[in-house]
Amino acid sequence: MLLARALRAAAALRPPPRRLLSSFSSFPRALLPSPGAAPTQARPLWQLGGGGWRSALLRPRRGSAGGVSCGCGGLHTEGDKAFAQFLTDEIKEEKKIQKHKSLPKVSGGWELEVHGTEARLVRKIAGEKITVTFNINNSIPPSAEEETQEEQKPDEQEPELTSTPNFVVEVIKDDTKQTLVLDCHYPEDEVGDEGEEESDIFTIREVSFQPTGESDWKDTNYTLNTDSLDWALYDHLMDFLADRGVDNTFADELIELSTALEHQEYIKFLEDLKSFVKCQ
Repeated sequence: MLLARALRAAAALRPPPRRLLSSFSSFPRALLPSPGAAPTQARPLWQLGGGGWRSALLRPRRGSAGGVSCGCGGLHTEGDKAFAQFLTDEIKEEKKIQKHKSLPKVSGGWELEVHGTEARLVRKIAGEKITVTFNINNSIPPSAEEETQEEQKPDEQEPELTSTPNFVVEVIKDDTKQTLVLDCHYPEDEVGDEGEEESDIFTIREVSFQPTGESDWKDTNYTLNTDSLDWALYDHLMDFLADRGVDNTFADELIELSTALEHQEYIKFLEDLKSFVKCQ
């Protein structure tokens, strides 16, 4: 009787079995693409490609605390340690490929203001104030078509991620109480197309007037959609922007600025995530 009780007690103290991180099945479902979703350019998580040593890392079985005592009172598991190490390696690699340690400037006398993921370029000229605002969230477009990806050889490098955000141009005249607002974006088939030098790499999508000085725009103000606009009027609107410094050169430099800002914020996010997961 005493021997059987001792054996049961020893079995209860035995640590739960652990399993290998050998497949993507252990990743949270939210991080995996949904069936039928459009392909998007992925971050170069280089460790997932051929790092065989990664499969040797163990994580506790789900449902088991797997806690590591460190005196801080928080929950820390072997999976957290592996996650923190993965993030450390990823941050190191992202910093290696970071093209701009500081944000590039836009030519033409534009002053830059950055508030988190939102950036604003301001220029004053001859009694007018021109403001260009954009946000880098969700600004990386879908990748090339599946056929292009299938034709890509395994040893070829992944295409460089480029941020092409929608941007809003506001033109304010000193003697008026209205602001001309032009909503612009980059068509996917125009970005990176070097075939036609004269074609515009950005387009105007909507035009409206909004009260100057008010942060909330009124939906009751008439908004002109350019899809069915007369081509002559559209050309005059594009010339109007070009005369104020918003042209193809500006649009190219905005892409470079937005890409640098997006990469900077991505690295900062990884660092914050590492600090959140890692024991402090």
